[in-house]
Amino acid sequence: MDARQLKYFLAVVDAGSVHRAAEQLFVAQPSVSQSLRTLERDLGSLLFHRTGRRLVLTAAGHALVAPAREVMRGLQLARATVEAVDGLLGGELVIASMPSQSVSPLTDLIAAFAAANPLVRISVRAASTPAGVGKMLTTGDAELGVVAASPTAEELPGLEASHLETQRFALLARDEAALPAADPVRPADLAGAALIVGQQGTGMRRVADAVLREAPGSRFAVEVEHREAVLPLVLAGVGIAVVSDSWRALAKAAGASVRALDCPDSLAVSLVHRPGRLSPAAAAFRDLAVGR
Repeated sequence: MDARQLKYFLAVVDAGSVHRAAEQLFVAQPSVSQSLRTLERDLGSLLFHRTGRRLVLTAAGHALVAPAREVMRGLQLARATVEAVDGLLGGELVIASMPSQSVSPLTDLIAAFAAANPLVRISVRAASTPAGVGKMLTTGDAELGVVAASPTAEELPGLEASHLETQRFALLARDEAALPAADPVRPADLAGAALIVGQQGTGMRRVADAVLREAPGSRFAVEVEHREAVLPLVLAGVGIAVVSDSWRALAKAAGASVRALDCPDSLAVSLVHRPGRLSPAAAAFRDLAVGR
């Protein structure tokens, strides 16, 4: 078993087929197939079930995924550490983030980091909940994560967290006429309001549920999993949205009206990662984020 075999194995896992994996690896399809057969022979176990054109992991294949990602991450860390001896010149940093926090504070953090390290390529992966971010970190799909919650051992087991900021909640509307006169707005002031809400399990949805309970006659007009659709729906006049403060600048720039929401809830935004040594790029990003 060697690194190339594990690389090809993970490529097939992520792509779902040998054909797509070969395309993404820029190698011939027979090379990937041969590598998989050799790896299965070396391990003495089938790693995939063949179902038509797709490959489905066997129990042995599932068991190999996490260790294989660990090996590949270790190799990447070794290379990046050696390259960083003469300065942080390049490499890749993968960050998993919840949607609202990718607007802020992640945008400003990336801008500052990229200005100081222009040759480091940054990839931002989306996760809707703290648990989703945690899964990407534990599987090795990302090295750093940005979550908005009050992280507990139950929510993010085995991860180290550094507090970045606390975000309050706000209301977005197409214009001032769609909002009550009060500032800040109390949930009870939103009687009869049509609300645009996100999916269950998020802080924004938790607060929207509280508004629904406290505002007589209020209703959920649209439930949308695609967070990027919230602002366009607001601007189209579909309803009012409860969002975190991270949306404030973007919403105002788009022409929406923004008003503070008077509620006790808030979001603790944290940078999280697995214990142990980080790559030079991840360590530099963490130091920048925590020290700002």
